[in-house]
Amino acid sequence: MITAALNAAAVAGACCSFVLADALHGSDSALRHMLEERGQSYVLAIRSNHNLRFLIEEGLIQTDPAELAEDQAAEDWHALPAGEGSKGLRLYDWAAIRMPWTTNEGFARWLLFRRSRKDAGKLAFSFIFAPEETSLAEMAGAAGLRWTIEEAFQRAKDDLGLDHCEARYRAWLAPPHDAGHVRRRLPRQAHRAMAQRSSQTERQASNRTQSSRMLGRLRTLVPSPSELKRIMAKLTKASVPFDFVMRWSLWR
Repeated sequence: MITAALNAAAVAGACCSFVLADALHGSDSALRHMLEERGQSYVLAIRSNHNLRFLIEEGLIQTDPAELAEDQAAEDWHALPAGEGSKGLRLYDWAAIRMPWTTNEGFARWLLFRRSRKDAGKLAFSFIFAPEETSLAEMAGAAGLRWTIEEAFQRAKDDLGLDHCEARYRAWLAPPHDAGHVRRRLPRQAHRAMAQRSSQTERQASNRTQSSRMLGRLRTLVPSPSELKRIMAKLTKASVPFDFVMRWSLWR
């Protein structure tokens, strides 16, 4: 079903930097080969016990992602963001192995590892197909977009009623009623996302302007030693916003 959807998108002229999918589709070799033949970069999740085979000078190697992750040295792991969450950047440790498999000229395949910084036992694995010059940071950023997509679907389900639609992929392929239901709502969701993004940008600009004004006013004042102690005590509490502390100090 996903292959048919991707073919329809290609025929329609749609293009993207990476195709992203979960482990259900990452284990589909036919899907991977189809994308590679088209020169389409992808990040496809795979399971920890996915069977891997490759030929080296010593002979045929048969292993899995979990075993290869254990072989990675400490210096092979790099802390990189996987996008931005509600509490800021989502930092993980990342590593990648270039796989010795033949592929299109100018492209390469990697096995990407993601490790939790709080629990080293929590690992995730992905197949990467991308241009040879792709950096580890670019791979991590592309892999992190899955969260963004899932959050967008969740908002669409909650805000536009798509949680009541059981069309799934078939909505794009056959039933006209279900297809119309989904297609009418996706542009609305895109408009809502753009409006929310614009509003967030305006709020951030407004907050920066207010902070600049407050700092300008503070430069004209000389806080007493006791007031400086109060300000520092408040700022050391992560839950207290900087703007609130400055307004509170100016009011005093």
